[in-house]
Amino acid sequence: MFITILNKNILVTITLLFLTFLPLHSGQIENFPFPFTHFQLKNGLNVILAEDYSFPVVSVTVAYHVGSFHEPEGKSGLAHLLETLMFQGSKNVGRMQHINFVNRTGGRFDALTTVDKTIFHQTVPANQLELVLWLESDRMFSLRITREKVEKAKQSLIDGIRFRKLDDPYMSSSLHFTQLLFGDYSYNHPVIGFETDLRSLSLQDVRSFYSNYYRPNNSVICIAGHIDKARTRELMEKYFQSIPTGPKSEETTKTEFYDILEDIHFSEKSLKSSPRLNIGYRIASPYSDDYFPMDICSYILVKGKTSRLYKRLVIKERLATSIGGGIEIRKDRAVFKIFVVLNSETNRDRCKKAVFSEINKFISNLISSEELAKAKMMLKSNYLSKFATVSGRAVFLANRFLERNHPEQVYPELNQFLSVTSHRIMIIANKYFSKHKVILDVKIR
Repeated sequence: MFITILNKNILVTITLLFLTFLPLHSGQIENFPFPFTHFQLKNGLNVILAEDYSFPVVSVTVAYHVGSFHEPEGKSGLAHLLETLMFQGSKNVGRMQHINFVNRTGGRFDALTTVDKTIFHQTVPANQLELVLWLESDRMFSLRITREKVEKAKQSLIDGIRFRKLDDPYMSSSLHFTQLLFGDYSYNHPVIGFETDLRSLSLQDVRSFYSNYYRPNNSVICIAGHIDKARTRELMEKYFQSIPTGPKSEETTKTEFYDILEDIHFSEKSLKSSPRLNIGYRIASPYSDDYFPMDICSYILVKGKTSRLYKRLVIKERLATSIGGGIEIRKDRAVFKIFVVLNSETNRDRCKKAVFSEINKFISNLISSEELAKAKMMLKSNYLSKFATVSGRAVFLANRFLERNHPEQVYPELNQFLSVTSHRIMIIANKYFSKHKVILDVKIR
């Protein structure tokens, strides 16, 4: 999970009520909750600038349109390996110096690799913007990839996989659950990769992956905070415009996300002391109108101690110790996951019946206006928190740009969530929760 690290003193409070978001156009965007400007350099690099003079800080997010989805079968972990190597030195920057430079300014940094994005993010005092742009341009243009660095990075990731297995006894069953739900390899293999694949990666595999994807025309840079737009544009041209354009990335056509033809049941053993029940449904694409009511369903059914499943299974019937889940998105696919940690193995059948009983009630009756309003309030709060700081704003805009592939599509969907009605939720919930599902029983050894 991506964690934005930001000094509490630079939190920016945004007062936003029910906004009407209009289609956006390149240039200055005024109908967004905060104004921003988009332009493109000659080499295809997209740049988004969002001014905010509340505090003398600036956040820079560099996002590449590459992740585990783009890894060939048998070469999992390539994108995550490149994330690690991006801190191991470039032409003018030594190993780990990028981190040291940012730390010396009193700044903070983070990095993240997902299914289809790799993001590098740093927040520094406003007068250190040029330093960050120089650092980022150097590794975009001239990352030093040597056999020694690759082997060390591979071993580091392998050690990380082993540690996760020890730390999370549910890791194996969670991976199997995800593989069953998402279907083909491009969507369902772990971002961190498989140990056997990582061991077999060659120096040429890594260099080719870098050359193909870590290029200006496959990325977006968002700069938010205390900036002068004209000066920032000059700096972007100075440090990035001379970087050569890479090959045009063409994604291989993937198989359709078909409905599950029958309920899929699996049972696995875990070292964990508590048994678990995993239930999953394939649902609408996150770019579909059906997605909005389904997301509200997640707040009503599984999110928080006031959710229906928590109140029934944990508080009322005491069949479980915790409830989790919600919608997981991987590129253009989405699934609805429910996780139940059981009190004991003897409660498993009762727990399943209670879960499906609650889902049947949900799809058979209109939810009250009070419950719908509460769910929308939670969703709205979580949504607005994504860009309540300049740090979050930079990440938010970069994410939205890569997801929509065009600046005119960089607009928040909050209106579409808040306009969902109880009738719409009932119709859409019936559409997806009445379909076949994946059930994975995780039992203790």
